Amino acid sequence: MESTFMDFISNLCISNPNVIILGDINFHLEDLKSTRIQECMDLLYVTSPYLREVLVGGEFMRNDVKRMAPDDFLQKYGYLENKVITESGSAQFTEALREFQWVSHLPVSGVLDAATFHQMAKPRCGVGDVESHGQWAERVKALFVGRDSKTGRKKRYLNFYQSKKWYKHHLTYRIVNWPWYLAEQQMRMVVKTAFQLWSNVSSLVFLEVLEGPADIRLAFFHGDHNDGLSNAFDGPGGALAHAFFPRRGEAHFDNDEQWSLNSKGRNLFIVIAHEIGHTLGLEHSPVKNALMSPYYKKLGRDFVLSFDDIIAIRDLYGALPGGQAIQLPGNQILRFQEWSSSIHSGTKTMPLGSFYCQSSFDAIAVDLNQDLYIVKGHHVWVVSPKGKVSKPQLLRKRWPGLPTTIEAAAVSQENGRFYFFKGGHCWRYKDSVLELGFPQRCRKGGLPRHPDGALYYPPLSHLVVFKGSKYYVVNEEFLEVESYYPRSLHDWKGVPVAINGALAHHDGFTYFFRHDQYWKFDQSKLKVVATGKWATELHWIGCQSAKTGDTVV
Repeated sequence: MESTFMDFISNLCISNPNVIILGDINFHLEDLKSTRIQECMDLLYVTSPYLREVLVGGEFMRNDVKRMAPDDFLQKYGYLENKVITESGSAQFTEALREFQWVSHLPVSGVLDAATFHQMAKPRCGVGDVESHGQWAERVKALFVGRDSKTGRKKRYLNFYQSKKWYKHHLTYRIVNWPWYLAEQQMRMVVKTAFQLWSNVSSLVFLEVLEGPADIRLAFFHGDHNDGLSNAFDGPGGALAHAFFPRRGEAHFDNDEQWSLNSKGRNLFIVIAHEIGHTLGLEHSPVKNALMSPYYKKLGRDFVLSFDDIIAIRDLYGALPGGQAIQLPGNQILRFQEWSSSIHSGTKTMPLGSFYCQSSFDAIAVDLNQDLYIVKGHHVWVVSPKGKVSKPQLLRKRWPGLPTTIEAAAVSQENGRFYFFKGGHCWRYKDSVLELGFPQRCRKGGLPRHPDGALYYPPLSHLVVFKGSKYYVVNEEFLEVESYYPRSLHDWKGVPVAINGALAHHDGFTYFFRHDQYWKFDQSKLKVVATGKWATELHWIGCQSAKTGDTVV
C-alpha cells in the first residue's frame, strides 16, 4: 500500500471537503471534523468499490473490527436465504437491509449507508436473527397489549426444527474449559452468577457439575471447531460466541477474544449470561437494552435483565415460585468480578505477578524514581527499576479518595504529581494526598470520557491522553486540552488503538500496552520499532521476578 495514498485518505477523513470524487463515484462528506475517522473509512468503503480492497487491512481500519461483505453478513445472520447480487435494484437485498436496519434501530431506508455498514462491524452474538420484521414487530407489540389480548404474545423460542425447551426445571451445567489467564475460582463464580440472573426471575434451578455429562456445557474454542464453517470463530471482534437451543445445551466462546472479568475490556460475564439465554430457548430480543439483544453491550449500572428478558424466560418456565424476582444491577456484578477477589484464594500460595502479568492490566505509570505502578482491579503493584515486585495494595488505601477501579494513570515528570482518570472525572495527588478541588470533571477541559491510557511525554513536556483513534495533549495545571488537539493517533506511527496504558521509560523509548502485547515507540523516529509480549520480554515490568521469588499467601 502506497503511503502517499493512505496520507490522502487520512487527510480526506480529517478535513472538511464539500464534494469528493473517487473514480466515477461522487458523494458528499458533511462536517467530517466532527465525524470519527473510522466512520469515514466505513463511508468510503460503502461508497467506492475501488477502495474496498485497499481499506480492508489498511493501517486506518482497526484490525479488531470485523468487516464482512454485506451480503455474507446478511446471509450468515438469517436476513438472506441465499446469497444474492448486491445491486441497488435487487429487491431481496434491499428488503434484507431494511429488516436489518429495523432490528438494529437504524433509519429504515434499504440503502447500504455508512451507519448500516458500521453496525455490521460491531461485535455481537454469532446466533442468527431468524425472525422476520413482522414477527419482531408483533413480539414488541405483545409486550404492551398483554397476554389476554387477541394478538397474544408470541413466545420467544424457535418455532421450527429447534422449537424446543427444557421439560424440567432443575438443570446441570459444566464449564469444560476456560482461558488460561482467568483464575478457576473467578471463572466459576462468574458463570454461577450468570445462571443466577435467570434463576432469580424464573422457576429454574441450576447446579454445577465438575465432570461428566451436564445439561448445559460451556467451552472455549479457536476458529473452526466442528460446528460448521458458518459457526467458525473469526478472532477478536465479530462473532464473540454462539449457543445451541434445547436440548443441545452448548455455549461456545471465541478463545481469541481478550476476555475480561472487570469493567475494562470485553466483559465475559455479559456474554456468558446472553448465551445461557439461548441454551434455555430464548431468541434474540428486539428491545435495544435487553440482555438478549444481538449486539455486545458493556456492563453498566442498570439492571442486566430487561423487562423483555424476564417476560420471555417466564413464558417458557414460569415465575419464581413463592417469591419476588431478584434483580441485580450491573455495578454490583462488576464488584463481584474484580480480579482482586482472587488474590487470596484460601491457603493456596500464588505468585505475586500472576495477576497483573496475565493478559492485561488497567493502567500503568512511572514516577520520578522510575518505580512502576501497575493497576489491575482494586489493587496496585509497585515494581522497582530492578524489577522487584511489591505486595499488592488496595488503590483506595494507597491513594485515599480514589474510586475502587480506574481507567488510566500518569505521573508528571515535572513535579511528581499522580493523575488518575475514570469516566469523565480525574484525580490529582501529591504523593498520597488528594489535592484541593479534586476530583473534578475533566470534560469541561475537553478531555474524553473513559480514556484508554495516559502518560507524561518528555518531548512535549505535557500529559498526553489517548482515546480510540485520537490523542489529547493536556495542560497539567488546568487539565485542559491544548489548542489544535485532539489529533489523529496516526501521528504515532504503528501505535494501536484502544491501548491499556503507556509510559515513557528511562531507556528513552515510549511503551504502549494493549492486552498481552507491547509496542516500543522511538521518540526521535516517531514510529514503533519493536513489539512483543510484555510479560516475557520486558524484564523491568517484574513478571520474571514474580515467577521466581516473592509470593502472596
